[in-house]
Amino acid sequence: MYPIDLVMPMAQELTNMGFTSLKTEHEVDQTLSKKEGTALLVVNSVCGCAARNARPAVGMALRHSHKPDQLLTVFAGVDLASTAKAREFLLPYPPSSPAIALFKNGRLVHMIERHHIEGRTAEMIAENLTSAFDQYCN
Repeated sequence: MYPIDLVMPMAQELTNMGFTSLKTEHEVDQTLSKKEGTALLVVNSVCGCAARNARPAVGMALRHSHKPDQLLTVFAGVDLASTAKAREFLLPYPPSSPAIALFKNGRLVHMIERHHIEGRTAEMIAENLTSAFDQYCN
């Protein structure tokens, strides 16, 4: 587990954008099980690709005209139980952090895994997200 002082600024990047940090398995289950609407889940991480690419990409994508109804996050290596529960909703994808997932009506419809984040610019990832928002967040 990472020291809270280290991860606090990284977590705040997303909460400052309007993300709700899910801290318990129950919160994850309640929010991701909703059968109506859209939800964007970011599995946050301390790694460089989260700081350089994933979080900035999410911020850029959220300036788009179509956006998810809910913005949610768990922090890998910090929120152990809630991250494990969130990963159940991300199956069949293997655990990945960072990761960005879009849900519609309780179903996973778009997934960006770590290997889709590494080596890509924040702009490329944001474009991927906005395309998914256009398709699912009308």
